[in-house]
Amino acid sequence: MMRKIFFMIAVLATFTTVITQAMPRILVFSKTAGFHHKSIPVGLNALMLMGKQNNFSVDTTTDATKFTYANLKKYAAVVFLNTTGDVLNNQQQAEFERYIRSKKGFVGIHAATDTEYDWPWYGQLAGAYFSDHPKVQQATLKIVSPINVLNKMLPASWTRTDEWYNFKSISDKIHPVLTIDETSYIGGKNGAEHPMSWYQEFEGSKVFVTALGHTDESYSDPLFLQHLLAGIQYTIGKTKL
Repeated sequence: MMRKIFFMIAVLATFTTVITQAMPRILVFSKTAGFHHKSIPVGLNALMLMGKQNNFSVDTTTDATKFTYANLKKYAAVVFLNTTGDVLNNQQQAEFERYIRSKKGFVGIHAATDTEYDWPWYGQLAGAYFSDHPKVQQATLKIVSPINVLNKMLPASWTRTDEWYNFKSISDKIHPVLTIDETSYIGGKNGAEHPMSWYQEFEGSKVFVTALGHTDESYSDPLFLQHLLAGIQYTIGKTKL
């Protein structure tokens, strides 16, 4: 009888280990060296809950020393959540480049484009750099065709309130999935094809970036969270476009 119990415990432990190893892990990095978004804690909580509900684990950090290849290789994707300014030193940058080139994923949320202006490689990875923004206000977003897993959950015309970024150094390699209608608000500077969310493949990595996510309310908005989840699942290889 005892032998049977020990056998069942061993089987259960093995099964649990296999499930844990099979579950993708993401690292959410939210260090700021410039403006600090008050919504970061709300965003972290939303991402941790998202992971629990969708079978991926979430680690969070503001510690740039975690950016070694030996540590990063544990993660299916790294998420920059409202990072700002110069957050990685030269060695950490080199380690992150190695990680991305190992075909791992990258997700940038809102101020991720307001980060590492003196590191051109990062600008290419993110796909654009933040330029400026008008005041927080309501505006209308538009789905870009063809519709895919990143925008199929969104209405064709989506009106919401956020801080709407203007961009510089927009890469011609990005594929926008969401644009903003500059006639629907005051302060847009990127014209009729003003991107707000996009994806690309960069040096073997799958990349998803959204400029949405300034406000606390974003992280309880079901549509935004579904859009963000789709971006994460794309970058970790759970879904294909």
